[in-house]
Parts: sequence; structure tokens; C-alpha cells
Amino acid sequence: MSPLVVMLILFALLLVLEVPVAFAMLASSVAYMLIDGLFPVTIIIQRMAPGLESFPFLAIPTFILAGNLLNQTGVAERIFGFALSLVGHIRGSLAHVNIMASIIFAGISGVAAADAAGLGAIEVRAMKKAGFSAEFSAAITAASSIIGPIIPPSVIMVVYAVMAQVSISDMFLAGIIPGLLMGAALMITVYILAVTGRIEAPLRKRAEVPDIGRAFLRALPALAAPVLLVSGLLFGVATPTELGALTCLYALLLGLLYRTLSWRRLQFALRETVVSCGMILFMIAVGIPFGWIIAVNNLPAILTDSILALSSDPLTVLLIISAGLFVAGMVMEPTPILLIAVPMVYPLIQAVGIDPIHFGVVVVVNVVIGITTPPVGMILFIMMDVAQVSMSRLLVAMMPLYIPLLILLGLLIVFPALTTFLPNLVGQ
Repeated sequence: MSPLVVMLILFALLLVLEVPVAFAMLASSVAYMLIDGLFPVTIIIQRMAPGLESFPFLAIPTFILAGNLLNQTGVAERIFGFALSLVGHIRGSLAHVNIMASIIFAGISGVAAADAAGLGAIEVRAMKKAGFSAEFSAAITAASSIIGPIIPPSVIMVVYAVMAQVSISDMFLAGIIPGLLMGAALMITVYILAVTGRIEAPLRKRAEVPDIGRAFLRALPALAAPVLLVSGLLFGVATPTELGALTCLYALLLGLLYRTLSWRRLQFALRETVVSCGMILFMIAVGIPFGWIIAVNNLPAILTDSILALSSDPLTVLLIISAGLFVAGMVMEPTPILLIAVPMVYPLIQAVGIDPIHFGVVVVVNVVIGITTPPVGMILFIMMDVAQVSMSRLLVAMMPLYIPLLILLGLLIVFPALTTFLPNLVGQ
């Protein structure tokens, strides 16, 4: 049995034993080095450190910090209030508010977990108080929270852009239309569920124009954050990393304006940022030697030849890759999937002529849907804790919501222009 096969089997076994993915990659890489004997084990460390020396990676801590700071300034409540005044009267009521608020919050925080844990707690509490079931409140919050990593900023898109060596700005722009379409698809689904009586959705009175105006003014400083970010990307006034730093500064100014960012809250935001960044960067670091071992053994070329033997049609190839990513998303977190899958399949998409920006968005949508699926779906566990519901009840409520998510994924695969239109428009 070859050392590579042993490494892959050991990696899969460690995942089954619920060992954290980063440690599973590190342990299997060390095992390969010990069995193979061609390279010293120290080469793992030598590969890890230089792999993190990338300026675009600085965007990760800045966007995470910006999201944590804004979470501590009371922005989530203001965004929810504004969304309530806009769409709270539509059939489906607070479920639509939930989705609308997530779309707005997506332009501030680039991490789905931040949306689910921060804004999600407010949404679930309000929905349960209004008469929605706890399981549906948790389900729609889980589904809407994954809009966060699709609409810019997005931490996972930064990881993909660095690995695929494509523009972060182009990736951010490519996610805007798919993110908005995901929100629209979920709102249509909620409306159908409400009209057909599949969910209990108490009706609310339509907000008066003055009330909408007051909610808008109250939320205006918060709403300006995603507008400024997207405008900066569209007009190229700064790099994504610089825009992340500016968003952090803006969040601090909002905290002073609202008088809600105490020293304790600031410390909490900084601590959460350090923990999140440490986890992500550690996974990236251990994924680099793991990917290097795969490349040294020519596995990407073998995979490319195997799939090309089946079909060289770009659509067919993308469907095959998407199926594999979807299965991987059920048992792994997004970052390690990218670290393993992108180096393996990138030669393949180049061989069949798939646009790397289009492919990147398809990958991101695939893996974020994965974090809402069992058995490892991180968002499911967050929402179980927030809404105090069991996994079985939550999954039953989630079932109708997988339909629009998978339909959107299919549309993105078939129609590349949904992802490439804005990057091409700005690049002209």
C-alpha cells in the first residue's frame, strides 16, 4: 500500500472518529512523511510558514474583526428593525424579515457563524415571540445565514482567491448576484409555505411610511457599511484588505456614535477575532503541506485524466465536481474542503475551460450549503443551541428550504453569467 493511500485512509478514519479536521490533516501528513521516508518530517513546518506569507490573507482578520465589532454595537437590532418595517407585512412575516436582515448583514460580516450566532439570536427570539415554531425559526435562520459568505465581504472567498490566484475583488463582485438570488429564492419559498399553510406565520400590520422612515434613519449608519464596501469594490478605490481595515475603523466610529461599544465589548470582539482567525489560519497552515503531498504524488493530474475520460464537457465536469463537493460539505467544514479540493481540481477546470471566478462561486455556494447539512453542519449546531430544538425537529423544518438552495446552485452551474457579469462589467 502506497504512503499516499495510507495518508488518505488515515485522514478519513480520523474524520470518522471526529478528530478536528486541522489535526487530522496534520497527523496524516506526518504519517506520510514517516512512511515515505524521502523527506524529513520538518518539511511540514517549512511548508506551513511560507504558505501564510500572503498579503491578501490580511483581509481575513480585518473582515472578521469588523463583523465582531458591528455585532457589539447593536447594529443587528437596527438592521432587524429596518427589515421588519419593510417586509414584515408580507405573508410569511418575520421569516421574510429574517432573510432581508441576513442579506443586509451579509454586507458587514463575512462569516456565516457570525450571522447565525449574532443576528440569528435576535431573529429567533422575535419569531418565537410572534408565534412561529422554534424549529422553523431556527431553520430559516440557518438557511439565511449562509448568504453571509456569498455577498461580500466573504472570508471563504478570500481563501479561494488566494489558492486559485484570482482577484479577491472579482470574487466579491461575483457573489453579489448569487447572494441576492439566494435571498429571493428563500423568500419565495417562505411565501409558498405560508400561503399553503405548511408553516404558521402570524400576519403583521403594514408599517406606515413615517415608521419606515424612522427605522431607516435609525439603521442608516449601519446600512452605509455594506454600501461603502461594495462601492469601494465597484470603483476600485481600495483593495479588499484596505476596505476591511476601513470597515473596522467605521465599526469603531459607529460604536462611539451609538455609545454601545464599551471596553468590555471591545475586548470580547477582539478575543472572538483572535480565536476565529487562529482557527482559520491554523487550518490553512496545515492544509498547505497536505496539499503539497497530494501535488507531489501527481493526484491532480490523475484525477483530471480520470474525469476527462468520462467527459470533457464543462457542464458535465462541473456537475461531477459539485456532487463531490456537496458530499464533502456534509462531513467537513468549508475551509479544509477548499484547501484539499481546489489544488486537486483546478488543473481540471483549466483543461475544460471553466472560468475560475465562476468555479469559485459554485464552490463557495456548495460548501456553505454543506454547513447546513448533517452530520457535521456547523450552523445546525449553532441554531440548535440558539433555539433550543433537537436535531431531528430542525432537519424536518429545514427540508423545504434545501429546495431553493439546490435550485440556485443548479442555476449557477448552468448559467455562468450570473457570477461573471459584474466582474466583467467592472473590468471593462
